[in-house]
Amino acid sequence: MTGPQPRPSVSAMPPYVAGKPASADAFKLSSNENPYPPLPGVLEAAVTAAASMNRYPDMGNAALYAALAEAYDVPATDLAVATGSTGLIYGLLSAFCEPGDEVLYAWRSFEAYPIAVLAAGATSVQVPLLADGRHDLDAMAAAVGERTKVVLLCSPNNPTGPALTQAEVDGFLDRVPDDVLVVLDEAYIEFVRIDGPVDGVATYRGHSNVTILRTFSKAYGLAGFRVGYCIAPQPVAAALRAVTLPFGVNLVAQAAAVASLAARAELLERVDALVGERTRVLAGVRAAGWEVPDAQGNFVWFGFPDQPERIAAFVAAAEGLGIMVRPLGTDGVRVTIGEDEANDRLIRLAETFER
Repeated sequence: MTGPQPRPSVSAMPPYVAGKPASADAFKLSSNENPYPPLPGVLEAAVTAAASMNRYPDMGNAALYAALAEAYDVPATDLAVATGSTGLIYGLLSAFCEPGDEVLYAWRSFEAYPIAVLAAGATSVQVPLLADGRHDLDAMAAAVGERTKVVLLCSPNNPTGPALTQAEVDGFLDRVPDDVLVVLDEAYIEFVRIDGPVDGVATYRGHSNVTILRTFSKAYGLAGFRVGYCIAPQPVAAALRAVTLPFGVNLVAQAAAVASLAARAELLERVDALVGERTRVLAGVRAAGWEVPDAQGNFVWFGFPDQPERIAAFVAAAEGLGIMVRPLGTDGVRVTIGEDEANDRLIRLAETFER
């Protein structure tokens, strides 16, 4: 006798795999975390809020919405928050997709995309990346069809690294129907240093079907609190708020996020330092003979397409040097830019690993 059975799409859903933790004598470069400790003001705000842990958080996220609205000069009605940008992705697909709808995205990209699509009962349409790890926007535009409900653009692309330009996104949007929701996932936007990068906020202002996702987990260093935010046209933001789990962003996370926005200038100085380390790592890796994609996030991609044995060997060699890295399927390995010593070990790995 069988019991209740979940939807077939749920049964087919692969688990999300977190980055491998590090031992006391190793560095964790597997989860794209910010290696800096919390700023004193942010930590104090979190500790103060924790004293009220017996109370529910503000379900309306009023202080956080007010701070975000001021920071980006947008109306609070165009905002939604959730447990990281991943929570926002799940919410958007839940709000806009029905069985039979298609969600289009580049692949390989963020590991949560195909899982979230299955959770919504929709169908993934994956468009292969170009050889240099960039989105193939021409192929993606050509793949948009009558069943396409949502398009996910990841810039910088996680895990390969390249970022989209404004000209590229504008040209793509010109080819996408207005009733297709285009989600610009900018989880690593603060790390981008290219000419003519896409301006997500300006793009949202000019299109009724564009939504941008950002997070406090990466540049702001609040990965442990899980706070993501969406800036979208009011009807999209309202739909997302309607399906989002009540009280999802806890009171300590709300306080830390508000304090982080107030400390934005100091936090972005840390981002500049990480970008400097990224530049140093890229130079060292390329000097060792590796061809790696342009890195515009806080990570570097080592591609080993359809070479599982080489991926396993690279991961093992990294662990031998005391750094935990992130293998992704049979495509390659992503390595976070971390502490200076960790980055030194990554360069040493690139120099010593037999390619």
